[in-house]
Amino acid sequence: MAGLGLPLRLATLLTGLLECLCFAGVLFGWPSLVFVFKKEHYFEKLCEPDAGLIGNATEQADCKVQDERFSLIFTIASFMNNFMTFPSGYIFDRFKTTVARLIAIFFYTTATLIIAFTSAGSAVLLFLAMPLLSIGGILFLITNLQIGNLFGQHRSTIITLYNGAFDSSSAVFLIIKLLYEKGISLRSSFIFISVCSTWHVARTFLLMPRGHIPYPLPPNYSYGLCSGNGTTKEEKETAEQENRELQSKEFLSAKEETPGAGQQQEPRSFWSYAFSRRFAWHLVWLSVIQLWHYLFIGTLNSLLTNMAQGDKELVSSYTNAFAFTQFGVLVAPWNGMLMDRLKQKYQKEARKTGSSTSVVALCSTVPSLALTSLLSLGFTLCASIPILPLQYLTFILQVISRSFLYGSNAAFLTVAFPSEHFGKLFGLVMALSAVVSLLQFPIFTLIKGPLQNDPFYVNVMLLLAILLTFVHPFLVYRECRARKESPSAIA
Repeated sequence: MAGLGLPLRLATLLTGLLECLCFAGVLFGWPSLVFVFKKEHYFEKLCEPDAGLIGNATEQADCKVQDERFSLIFTIASFMNNFMTFPSGYIFDRFKTTVARLIAIFFYTTATLIIAFTSAGSAVLLFLAMPLLSIGGILFLITNLQIGNLFGQHRSTIITLYNGAFDSSSAVFLIIKLLYEKGISLRSSFIFISVCSTWHVARTFLLMPRGHIPYPLPPNYSYGLCSGNGTTKEEKETAEQENRELQSKEFLSAKEETPGAGQQQEPRSFWSYAFSRRFAWHLVWLSVIQLWHYLFIGTLNSLLTNMAQGDKELVSSYTNAFAFTQFGVLVAPWNGMLMDRLKQKYQKEARKTGSSTSVVALCSTVPSLALTSLLSLGFTLCASIPILPLQYLTFILQVISRSFLYGSNAAFLTVAFPSEHFGKLFGLVMALSAVVSLLQFPIFTLIKGPLQNDPFYVNVMLLLAILLTFVHPFLVYRECRARKESPSAIA
C-alpha cells in the first residue's frame, strides 16, 4: 500500500472522529438546548395563564403547550435523522464523497445560522432548522463510516467507534448551555459553529477521497493529500470485484450454500429479503428500542420538571448530568470488539467442524442483539421509577444501550444479508423505524392530556414492547443451531 501511508490514514481517522464527535449527532443533546430555549422564552406565549398564580403566569412549573412544541420539533428532527438515511445513502452511492459532504455542509451551516438568528418571536423556524441539522449530521456520519475500510481487520471496531462519536456529539449542546449560563449568548455559540464549516470544507478536499474508499483496498490506493485523483478506474473495478467475491462467500444465505446443486442458483431479489421473517423481526427490534430512546430524549426536560416539582436549578443540574453521560464514544467500541472476538472464536470452531462461514457470522451477532435488549430493559425499568437520584443510572444505561443499538443494527444487516443489498436494506430499516418513531409525539400528548402527567400505563406498555425484542436474538440463535445441525436448512 505504497500510495497510502499510516500518517494519512491516522489523520483521516482522527479528524473524522473529531467531526462526528463535535457536529454529527448534536441533535441528541436536545434536552440541554430546550433548557436554553425556555430561558429565552421560546413558545412561552402559548402558555395558558393559571388562575391560581398571583405573579407572572409564565413562571408556572409546567407549560403543556410549550412542552408539546419542543417535543414535536424533536419528533420531526429525529424522524428526518432516520428517514433521510435512505436518500442520503443514495446520494453518497450515486454522487460519491465530495458531493455528499458539500450537501451536508450546506444543510448543516444553514441550520446553525437559522438557530443563531432566531428569537422568541421567530421560534417557529426551529421546525426547519432542526431537521436540516439532523440531515447534515447523518451525511457527515455516512461519509465517515467508510474510513473503517482503511483499517482491515479492525473495520468493525472503527465503525462502532464512529457511531459512538456520533452519539457523543450530543454533549455539544451541553457546552452551549454551560456557556449560556456564563453569559455567552446562544447566537454567538451557533455563529461559531457555522464558521467551523470552513474546516469541514478543507477536510473534504484534503483528507477525504473524491469517490469511495474501496474494501478491500487495492494496491497503491491513495486520496486527499497524496492524490487528487484517487484510484484509477481499473483499480476500482478490481477492488469491487474482489469485494463482491469476498463477501458473497461470507454472507451467502443458507439456501444458496446448499451442496449438491451442480450449478449456481439464481441470487434472491432485494424484496425477498425485505419481506423475510429475519428482516421483519430485526425491524421490530430496532423500531421498539429506538422509539423508547427518542421518547425519553424528547420528553426528558418535562420528565425532570415533574420529578423535581418545578425546581429549575434541580432540572438544570440533572440536564447537565444527562449530557455528561452522553459520551458513547467510550462504550461503542466494546460492541465492535465483542463481535470481532466472537467472530474469530466461531471461525476457529468452524474450521474444526466444517461449519459455514455465514453461520459463523450470524451466530456472532446473537450476544450483541440480546445484550442490547437487556440494556434497554434495564434502562426502561429505571426510567419508569419516579425517583430522581435513580435517573443517574438511567442516563448511563441509556447511552450504553443506544451505542449498542446502532452498532448491532449495522453489524447484523452486514452479516445476515448479501452485501449487494446492504445499502438498500440499511436505508429501508432506518426509514421504516423512523415512521414508527413518529409515535413519540402522540404518546407524549397522551401522557400530558388524558393521563394527566402520569406515565405509568405508557411505561408498562413500553416494558412489554421491550420484552418483545428478545424474540429477535432468540430466533437468530435458533436459526444458527438449526443450520449447524442441518446445513441444508433454509434461512
